[in-house]
Amino acid sequence: MKKPKKDIDFKYNFKTYWTFLRKYKSLVAILLFFVLLLEISYTVDKLIFKVIIDNGTEFMSGTLLRGDYVSILWVVLVVFICVIIMRYFVNFLKIHFLNILDSHLMRDLKRRFFNHIIHLSHKFHSSHKTGSMISRVIRGSRAIEGMTDVIVFNAAPLIFQLIVVFTAIVYFDATSAFVVVLTVAIFIGYSVYMQNKQKVFGALKNKQEDSEKAYISDIMMNIDSIKYFGKERRIKSKFNWFTEKTRRMVVKYWNFYRWLDGGQTLILGTGLLLLIYFPMIAFLNGEITIGTLVFIYTIFSNLYGPLFSFVWGIRRYYEAMVDFEDLFYYGKIENDIKDLPDAKDLNIKKGEIEFKNVTFGYDNRRKIFKNFSLKIKPHERVAFVGHSGCGKTTLVNLLYRLYDVDQGQILIDGKDIREFKQESLREELSIVPQECVLFDETIFNNIGFSKPGAKKSEVFKAMKFSQIDKVINAFPKKENTLVGERGVKLSGGEKQRVSIARAILADKNVLVLDEATSSLDSETEHEIQRDLLKLIKGRTSIMIAHRLSTIMHANKIVVMKKGKIVEMGTHKGLLKKRKGEYRKLWNLQKGGYIK
Repeated sequence: MKKPKKDIDFKYNFKTYWTFLRKYKSLVAILLFFVLLLEISYTVDKLIFKVIIDNGTEFMSGTLLRGDYVSILWVVLVVFICVIIMRYFVNFLKIHFLNILDSHLMRDLKRRFFNHIIHLSHKFHSSHKTGSMISRVIRGSRAIEGMTDVIVFNAAPLIFQLIVVFTAIVYFDATSAFVVVLTVAIFIGYSVYMQNKQKVFGALKNKQEDSEKAYISDIMMNIDSIKYFGKERRIKSKFNWFTEKTRRMVVKYWNFYRWLDGGQTLILGTGLLLLIYFPMIAFLNGEITIGTLVFIYTIFSNLYGPLFSFVWGIRRYYEAMVDFEDLFYYGKIENDIKDLPDAKDLNIKKGEIEFKNVTFGYDNRRKIFKNFSLKIKPHERVAFVGHSGCGKTTLVNLLYRLYDVDQGQILIDGKDIREFKQESLREELSIVPQECVLFDETIFNNIGFSKPGAKKSEVFKAMKFSQIDKVINAFPKKENTLVGERGVKLSGGEKQRVSIARAILADKNVLVLDEATSSLDSETEHEIQRDLLKLIKGRTSIMIAHRLSTIMHANKIVVMKKGKIVEMGTHKGLLKKRKGEYRKLWNLQKGGYIK
C-alpha cells in the first residue's frame, strides 16, 4: 500500500517559532544556564561516590587512617548537602522563569494569529470552517509551549549531560568514552528515524481530528435544523463514522511506539554490555581503580534519563511542528483585499456613491456584473429589487470591500474606495444585514458594539427607536439579558430590532438596509418603517428588499435582473409601465415576497 505523504515545512515553522522566542533571549539564556548547573550537579554525585569507594579501599587496606577517612566523609557530606540545596533553588528558579517564558510565548502566538485571521478577507472566512480554526489556534498555543519545553527539558539536558559525561569518562578511559558516544549516537539516530516515519501519520491524525471537530461545530450550530427534520439518528450514524476513522488513524500513529521502544532497549543494552567489558579489562590490568570502575558504570546511567527524555522530546518536537504546520499555514495566507501603502482614513461627508463600469465575478465563475454603472446622489434613498441571485447583496459586499471589483471603480464622494483603509471605510458605513448574528453578550453590549464609548442614554435612545425597549421590559434582566450564542435566545424579530438599534446608534451618513424589517410582524414593521423614514432623512440610504411594500417611499427603485439594471424609477412611475418588470413583480407579490 502506498504510504500517505504530507510535507511539513520544518524550516519555515522553526523560523516562525524563532520570531516569537528571540524577543526573550535573556530568559532563554538564564534557563539554559540553570539546566547546565543541574546536569553538572548530577555528575558531582558520582564523583562523591568514587571518592568514598577509593578512600574506603585505602582505609580497608590500612593505608588510610580512620580519622582521615572520617574527615573525608564529613567533607563529602557537606558537599552533598550543598549540591542538594543548590538543586532545589535552581529547579525552583528554572520552573519559575520557564512559566514566565511559556506564558508570554502562548500569549504572543494567540494574539498574532487571531489578529491575522480577523483581518483576512470575507472570502477566506467563508471557505474555512470555524471549528478547525479554533482547534488550530488552541493546538498551536499548546505547541509553542511544548516546543520550548523540548529545549529546556529534553534537548539541553542531554547535550549538557553528554558533554559532562564524555569529559569525565575520557579523563579515565578513552575507550569507554568512545562507547558512550557511539551508543548515544545510534540511540538518537534510530529514534529520529522512527519518529520521522511516524510524523506523516501524525499530520494525517491531526487533519482527521480537525475534520471531526469541524463536524461537531457544524452540527451544534445547526441543532435546530436537525430537530426540525428529525435527523438525530442520521447525524449520530455519520458521527460514528467520523470517530471510527479518527480511531483508526490514531492507532496507526500509536503503533510506531512498539518498534521505537523495542529498538531503544536493544541499543542501550548492547552499549551497557560494552561499557562493562572495556572498563573491566582496564581494571584487571591495573589501569583504573575500583572507584573509577564504579564511577564509569554509574555516570553512564546519568544519560538514561536525558536520552529517553530527548526521545520523548523528539516526539513532542514533531507533534509541535505538525501543529505549527496547521496554524502557521494561515500565516502564509495574505489578505485578498489589500490596502495601498499610502491608504488614508475615509471620512464620508456628502455620501455620494457611484458604481462605475464595475465588472465582478466570484472565483472566476460567471460574471455577476459586467460594466455595471449606477450613481447614487447624496441623501438619496435608493432601493434594489429583483429575484434572488440578481446581484443585490453582491453590490453591498463590493461597497464594503468584502471583495474587490475585477474592473471598474466604486466611488464615494468622487474618490475610489480602494484609496482608503478598508477598516475606515466600513466604520463610515452603517448596516442592518439580512442575517442578524449577535455576540453571546447582553442586549445592551450588542447594540453598543457599533459605537464604543457611547453614552448609556444614546444606547437607550436607539433601543426606543427600534422598539426593542418594549420587548426587553418583559425580561427579568432587561437590557442586561444575555442573548446566547449567535443570539439564539431571541426571536428573529427581536434580533432584527437589536440590529436596527445598532445601526441607529452608529449614526453614519450612509445606511444600508438589507431586508431590515423582514422578520418583524406587520404592525411593528409599519411602526418601524415610519420611523425609518425619519432615520434615513439626510442620509444616503441603500435598501435591499424582497417585500416591495417596504420600499414604496424610495426616491429611486432599481430593478435588477442577472446583474443588470432593467428598470429604474419611482414606485408610482414604475407601476405605470404595463409590461414593466417591476409591475410584474408587484402583481406577482401582492405585498408579499419576491421568490
